[in-house]
Amino acid sequence: MVTLVLPRLLDVSGTSRRSASVVERNVAALKAVYWLLLLSGFVEPVLYLFSIGVGVGQLIDGLTLPDGRVVEYAAFVAPAMLAASAMTGALAETTFNFFGKMKYLKLYDGIIATPVRPFEIALGELGWAMVRGSAYSAAFLAVMVAMELTSVGRALLAFPAAVLVGFAFGAAGMALATFMRSWQDFDLMGSAQFTLFLFSGTFVPAEDYPALLRWVVEVTPLYRSVHLIREICVGGSGWLWLLDLLYLLALTGLGLAVASRRMVGLLYK
Repeated sequence: MVTLVLPRLLDVSGTSRRSASVVERNVAALKAVYWLLLLSGFVEPVLYLFSIGVGVGQLIDGLTLPDGRVVEYAAFVAPAMLAASAMTGALAETTFNFFGKMKYLKLYDGIIATPVRPFEIALGELGWAMVRGSAYSAAFLAVMVAMELTSVGRALLAFPAAVLVGFAFGAAGMALATFMRSWQDFDLMGSAQFTLFLFSGTFVPAEDYPALLRWVVEVTPLYRSVHLIREICVGGSGWLWLLDLLYLLALTGLGLAVASRRMVGLLYK
């Protein structure tokens, strides 16, 4: 089966075209209520920023970065909210929606009757998820610049980093969705997602955790995402952003590989 899949993966032009057709299908299927869901995904992290970053920040003098610089609490929290927003937007598309299309709507059963293959479906769905995630990221960065929590230049650099975060979580979420048996299984995923949100250096520096917990935190994907975007927006960690970049690229590749392989087994059984 691997020998059958590899030639298609090497057909970059054809793969891109067929993946784009999946994105076009999703755009054509948009309904008005979907835009309300998009708006809710943007509003939530902004509310967290104002309530915790700004509200609680009034009680905190500032936080010291690894390089010794002190930044205001809102500037520390804002990049984490951006990373969490990219995660949430990507996971919403590539878990719940992807699972529903595959298991209940049987949408992909019809698609594979065309030249589009499972890997191209996964790539197209991930691309569509990033349309949503990129919209969240761009809007949130605009809020950060307006609040003077980062500069325009840093925001422009943070945008592709946020898109990469979305790709990584989108690919991982899609792979995870192929193992789900029913909607109830998503309760576990929601709990894990909320735990990541709370304990990924989001509201306090990872250095403040006990040594063992800090090690666990630092190997999670959201922590690496927060660390990367925080380094771009406020700086303070030197070259360690390269580790974050490699981690997220590896997670993206692994997620796509697992998702496409699992889809082959599920759709061609």
